[in-house]
Amino acid sequence: MQKIAPKIEIRDLTMAYGDFVIQHDLTFDIATKDIFIIMGGSGCGKSTLLRHLVGLKAPAKGQVLYGNTSFWEALPQEQEKIMRTFGILYQSGALWSSLTLAENVSLPLKEFSNFSDTQIRELVSLKLSLVGLAGFEEFYPSEISGGMQKRAGLARAMALDPEILFFDEPSAGLDPVSARRLDDLILELRDSLGATVVIVTHELASIFAIGNNAVFLDPETRTMIATGNPNTLLAECEHPTVRSFLTRGEEAE
Repeated sequence: MQKIAPKIEIRDLTMAYGDFVIQHDLTFDIATKDIFIIMGGSGCGKSTLLRHLVGLKAPAKGQVLYGNTSFWEALPQEQEKIMRTFGILYQSGALWSSLTLAENVSLPLKEFSNFSDTQIRELVSLKLSLVGLAGFEEFYPSEISGGMQKRAGLARAMALDPEILFFDEPSAGLDPVSARRLDDLILELRDSLGATVVIVTHELASIFAIGNNAVFLDPETRTMIATGNPNTLLAECEHPTVRSFLTRGEEAE
């Protein structure tokens, strides 16, 4: 059987700000249709790693490969082509407060597609309906709840049918019910769109509910100390730092 190539490959990656190393020697794969969790304690560099993956910060050393292309060694036009396959949901939702939900979602379509105004309106309504916001096209972000804002941000991230969705703490600030609804939505979208999902989160409920693969970044050793399915790590990983994180220290009590 032919081996399927990873969707994203991280090889010998070192992240640093000047001489200060955040993480070093990171090597792991993200497979197609993974819901891949970047996890670890506070200050370990989870969001910094996400910035390296989406093209916002270059590594001090190492490679991020999409297919056979090393992103940070590619020409600018090749980098832009790869980035067009991304959809990104920021922690705050990052909606423009002066624009309606429809106008927010339509921004990437107007900027990066040749669709007519009528087609864009239809696509915007479709994307909003996919995240449970049908009929909210003319609402402003201030008129809806935090959970709805996150879903609207997700609709915008999906506007161009990305192959890879990147989420930075998607459940931050949400109550448990809203967070679970967002988790369910992420699973549905992965299954229906066939997208690969990469999530930075410290929320255990989300990690165990939707993650099928993960990397654990350690702030003390400044490198990765575990990879694999979070539920398998909980059952089998013997590293005390990983176990303490996944059990929230309950085993020590």
